[in-house]
Amino acid sequence: MTKDQLIEQIKLKRSFLCIGLDVDLEKVPNRFLELEDPIFEFNKAIIEATHDLAVAYKPNTAFYEAYGIYGWNSLKKTIDYLNENYPNVFTIADAKRGDIGNTSTRYAKAFFEDLGFDSLTVAPYMGKDSVEPFLAFKDKFTILLALTSNPGAYDFQTLKVQNEELYKRVLQTSKGWQNSENLMYVVGATKAEFLTEIRSIVKDSFLLIPGVGAQGGDLQSVCKYGLTEDVGLLVNSSRGIIYASKGEDFTVPARKEAEKIQLEMAAILSEYNF
Repeated sequence: MTKDQLIEQIKLKRSFLCIGLDVDLEKVPNRFLELEDPIFEFNKAIIEATHDLAVAYKPNTAFYEAYGIYGWNSLKKTIDYLNENYPNVFTIADAKRGDIGNTSTRYAKAFFEDLGFDSLTVAPYMGKDSVEPFLAFKDKFTILLALTSNPGAYDFQTLKVQNEELYKRVLQTSKGWQNSENLMYVVGATKAEFLTEIRSIVKDSFLLIPGVGAQGGDLQSVCKYGLTEDVGLLVNSSRGIIYASKGEDFTVPARKEAEKIQLEMAAILSEYNF
């Protein structure tokens, strides 16, 4: 998927909602546990209930790797299902990879070529040569961790290096990397007050914003400081949607929660004349 195609979907659906497919088998309705592949079947049900409201889905790979080869197969089936049935939906592998160049190339091939994801989250700690291998893939996006929503973000990300916060140095430096037009950035919704300065550095890049919903992030604040002329935001909600209910009719509450966010997004887009 290209950036223009993503923007087209945002305008068409009046939504910039990303739904996190973070499946915990202890939280899914009991009937799924009797199925051959409960993870995939749960994902399929969520996708069918929400695909017209979301422009992106984001499986966190830890929730699949925890189940070994069975979980990896479920991830493969999930992304194949999305690519075959909803090819206009943007897909994000939330894997937070990052290693020396040779290894990064293998990670990129695994997620972009074998699995067929549109994008992948990547940690920038090892620098340029660990990120550029991901950026080399055409029409694929590398989503760089910039300023995350967890409490430990303050351990390093906001520390000053030569009188500049480290996350700002990451943003500024990454703009000079080869194929940097393929970069997006993770910025936690609980860090909305930082968005003005972030936008002064990466004016037009898409930001993936986790932390709305269960983590307490505020959508209005995120949009006030983060919207661009092309919207430029993908706002993620995971637990608040997929675990809205554990009842047998769980897809109904899940859709209601997704629709609640989508309607708020549609109102914001209208307010800002999108």
